[in-house]
Amino acid sequence: MVTNTTKKGLGRGLSSLMGDTETVQTKNTNVGQETKIPIANLKPSPSQPRRLFNKNSINELADSIKAKGLVQPLVVRPSPSDVNSYEIIAGERRWRAAQIAQLHEVPVVIRNFNDTEALEIAIIENVQRSDLSPIEEAAGYKRLIENHGHTQEDLSGIVGKSRSHIANIIRLLSLPQSIQDMITEGKISSGHARAIMNSAFPEQLAEKIINENLSVRDAENLAKDKKGIIKKIKLKDPDTIDLENKISEKLGLATSINHKGKKGGSIKIDYKTLDQLEMITQKLKN
Repeated sequence: MVTNTTKKGLGRGLSSLMGDTETVQTKNTNVGQETKIPIANLKPSPSQPRRLFNKNSINELADSIKAKGLVQPLVVRPSPSDVNSYEIIAGERRWRAAQIAQLHEVPVVIRNFNDTEALEIAIIENVQRSDLSPIEEAAGYKRLIENHGHTQEDLSGIVGKSRSHIANIIRLLSLPQSIQDMITEGKISSGHARAIMNSAFPEQLAEKIINENLSVRDAENLAKDKKGIIKKIKLKDPDTIDLENKISEKLGLATSINHKGKKGGSIKIDYKTLDQLEMITQKLKN
């Protein structure tokens, strides 16, 4: 008979993963113990709140794994949809690096977490390691609230953050997607975003923050400047914005047009990798 898993000590963080989280009886006799599993039998979890992985950082970790091995085990659970697979709850970055290091198997600890616990643990691990962008963190909290019935007070205890932090970071998801992307890419901070959140035209303010490298205090003062702000920021006309969107969609890269009327203007295309730069040059040649 399968017994129910009891949540225990999640607010204390990752220590609950290794020592005092109760497990349930399954077909696998290694539940709760460290064992080794072939890399091919592991897959990322849909509960993973992290969406961006720095390639350079993973390559550096892969070099370390080649030299010293994989010291810390991954935390996984049996896949609900595939009896031969395990979902990674904590350690996807290590799993990616282990593949680059050409390991055939990795150490894991198997836990029988349900969907809610899996998301909780994934958020806890990433928050404690500061691996999530503010937008990824906010999206994870929102999922726990909307899909799993948590309150902001619940989340405060689970992840060890204040309720005001939970509330403020979730508010970031009300910003336009373009500003959320700026936060994720590190172009502006969540402090900048909160400063301009109530502005009538936050996207233009965000561009000004980036272009002039403004501090959070500068952004706050700019957002409060009700009378002079329109003089400081020239709003883009709809046709320019539409053209930006069309070029961005065509290239798959963020594009900004600074049109100055009869004086001409400039086009800015953001790329993150040399492959993207090569793609741009090839499209220009053609």
